[in-house]
Amino acid sequence: MNQFYSPGWAFWIGGVTIVSIVALFLFLRGTARQTVFRDKAGNPIATTGHVWDGDLQEFNNPLPRWWMGLFILTLIFAVIYLSLYGGLAFYKGILGYSSDKMYQQESAAFDARIEPLYAAYMKTPIPELAANPTAMATGQRMFLTYCSQCHGSDAGGTKGFPNLTVHNANAWLYGNSPEVLVETLTNGRLGMMPPMEAAVGGKPGVLAVANYVRSLSGMKHDAQLAAQGKPLFATACAACHGADGTGNKALGAPDLADPKRQGLFGSSIETISHTIEKGRAGQMPAQKDFLSPEKIHLLAAYVYSISHGAQAAK
Repeated sequence: MNQFYSPGWAFWIGGVTIVSIVALFLFLRGTARQTVFRDKAGNPIATTGHVWDGDLQEFNNPLPRWWMGLFILTLIFAVIYLSLYGGLAFYKGILGYSSDKMYQQESAAFDARIEPLYAAYMKTPIPELAANPTAMATGQRMFLTYCSQCHGSDAGGTKGFPNLTVHNANAWLYGNSPEVLVETLTNGRLGMMPPMEAAVGGKPGVLAVANYVRSLSGMKHDAQLAAQGKPLFATACAACHGADGTGNKALGAPDLADPKRQGLFGSSIETISHTIEKGRAGQMPAQKDFLSPEKIHLLAAYVYSISHGAQAAK
């Protein structure tokens, strides 16, 4: 059970509700009768005896009958509603209604109505589906619902979250082929680079390897430090990134030698050094628990369309 929830809370809410309704009924019953106020001599008076500003008095009149009737009808409605729909937290009501059940029923009805459309999309190969404007409009709305929180509404990503609009297939950690996109969406991805500071000989080695990594893609670097970092890279990094730094898509290890590469966390000396020293970890959650295979197929087609540009429309 959630540590922030206690069963006693339901009884507290229900108790307050019941006591409030009963108290209002008693209040109305009391105010429905005209109370006779008397002066000091015991004679009845037409006012309550309250006087303000010398001449402003409160007359002893009962509440209007029409107002009383509406108030009583409101309380009767409250009792009937709570009995039928169970608004007392601990009581589910005669009808057993719940907003969660209603949502599930409406979702099931909607899914049944659009199932033929998704079934038709499922039969269409992803490259062909990516050229269908109607399907891609639906795919975009799905992307905004399920993916934009991390990748952005424009799919441009941000630090630590990949840019899905990159047309350079080599920049994709696992690739952006139709099969790979479906696999990524279905089962998710778990990426991890362990801290390598100790493996490269401490902070001097970290700085040397960082300069060597920048040299692989032709970025500005210190040539002397890069030369020192090359053997360290071969010893500590080549197992995942390859001897030439071109990466390994099977492991999700990025291609460090691609001049068009956009570093997931950045490509400055400071950022690369931090990555080597502290490591990195990231997870793309699996969507199979939220989306059907048909919806994943359509969503993969949308990502394919934005990552292949004009080529996807051919």
